[in-house]
Amino acid sequence: MLGLMQNRPLLISNLVDYVATWHAETEIVSRDPRGVMHRSNYGEVALRAKRLANALEALGIKPGERVATLAWNSWRHLEIYYGVTCSGRVLHTVNPRLFKEQLIYIIDHAENGYVFFDPDFAPLVEQLAPHLPRVAGWIALCEEKDMPAAKVEGLKCYETLLAQASSEYDWPQFDENTACTLCYTSGTTGNPKGVLYSHRSTVLHAFAACAVDGLALSARDSILVVVPLFHANAWSLPFSAAMCGAKLVLPGPRLDPESIYMLLEQEGCTKAGGIPTIWLNFLAYVENNREKLDLTKLKLKLVFSGGTAAPRATIEKFRDLLGVFLLHAWGMTETSPIVTLGAPLSKHDSATPDEIVDMQVRQGRQIFGVELRVADEKGEPLPCDGKTVGQLKVRGNWVISGYFKGEGGKVMDDDGWFGTGDVATINPDGYVQLTDRLKDVIKSGGEWISSIEIENLAVSHPEVFEAAVIAIPHPTWQERPLLLVQPKPGTHPTKESILEFLSTRIAKWWMPDEVIFVESLPHTATGKLLKTELRKKYGGQLAVAG
Repeated sequence: MLGLMQNRPLLISNLVDYVATWHAETEIVSRDPRGVMHRSNYGEVALRAKRLANALEALGIKPGERVATLAWNSWRHLEIYYGVTCSGRVLHTVNPRLFKEQLIYIIDHAENGYVFFDPDFAPLVEQLAPHLPRVAGWIALCEEKDMPAAKVEGLKCYETLLAQASSEYDWPQFDENTACTLCYTSGTTGNPKGVLYSHRSTVLHAFAACAVDGLALSARDSILVVVPLFHANAWSLPFSAAMCGAKLVLPGPRLDPESIYMLLEQEGCTKAGGIPTIWLNFLAYVENNREKLDLTKLKLKLVFSGGTAAPRATIEKFRDLLGVFLLHAWGMTETSPIVTLGAPLSKHDSATPDEIVDMQVRQGRQIFGVELRVADEKGEPLPCDGKTVGQLKVRGNWVISGYFKGEGGKVMDDDGWFGTGDVATINPDGYVQLTDRLKDVIKSGGEWISSIEIENLAVSHPEVFEAAVIAIPHPTWQERPLLLVQPKPGTHPTKESILEFLSTRIAKWWMPDEVIFVESLPHTATGKLLKTELRKKYGGQLAVAG
């Protein structure tokens, strides 16, 4: 027997209509590359999104066709998010930090007919355009007076297109499983692969993000969106903020600590989301300028951090300097991305500050809508005892079932589990602790050593800014850890001081065989340590036998 309830499709247009009706005056604040502030609101953004939908129709872009962006976090980019997806087309957010060859590959692979770009990407567009014959036009996100002198065919002005289009538009109704956005993996091995999200998966993911044990978003929040809109739908913030009517603060490309601090203070931000590298620099700025800053003006209460593991020192500094709770999140492009969040349980009400941080350094616990397990090499489930290590697998309502155009072949096992490529433990409360990526794990004498854990502990050293651990060959133990350290400016740590610091924090057999100091560490386009490059440069070093 079926229930007698209405069955309305879960569409992004429902979110946009809701926020435009009941939170029309809630601000959308943006800062452009020159630092100029722009103030809009959900009502205006939704209206202009409808103009954009009409403009897309006039350009001949059909439902299901892909529309690309090369853009920073701004109100115009948000309008494109809504106008493209709600009209039944597919938004392809392109990461401009990728290599030129990768950009050409993914724009061509996605078969984008038009690319919307911020004017400061005009030199990049000129390099890409000759290699992308499928692209019929390039649309600069500006007014006519600010049009870049880019030598590309089909160059158009965004504001002119919108001015020529009507704001009268009824969002179409269609199957909730219709594709809405397309994001490509960072392509650390082989070509990037496309992850095609649906309206249904996106709306369900937004529900989870808004939940109290999720990102706990509400209409009372002002959210600084540091995570780029081209990173896995900015962790759902364009959609989850619309679901609850939260104010959005979009910082553009200027993510230096001083600019972030100014926006947090000026816009009364209660929450902010970004990768650990951003927060490392931000906290260093606050520490160095605390006598000049009036920290009482900040309303910040919660920072969500993902992309890579947040070091213990970062979590403690947010707590001690600013009274801010760092919510550790984990997920992948393939999981929309949120899978786990480090929200506390009632048992933590009586926990000591150190015990709370012990919980926060983990990647969080599984949220409803997805399932997690650790499995052995045969795919058999392992116990969730917080000790047994295995490959982390996930399945659920916003997890990939296959890559765009079938790239990469079959991605799920016969029971629908997707292998994340991460090695982890899960404790009885559901908290996940990533110990490594399968390709980064160090196998020494038949035992696994966690490069991530050594990195996080090394960063806790007062003179260490960032650290990376890779495996180097050993004649007896197969592999041993090599620690690469980027010191904080003005400091001069020694190998002996680093190893002494680690000696009381990790097992003796985990101790790095060598410590090398570097001026900087390489990162991927998504801010993760680029260990492939480190392995090429240092992986041939032979550990000392013993």
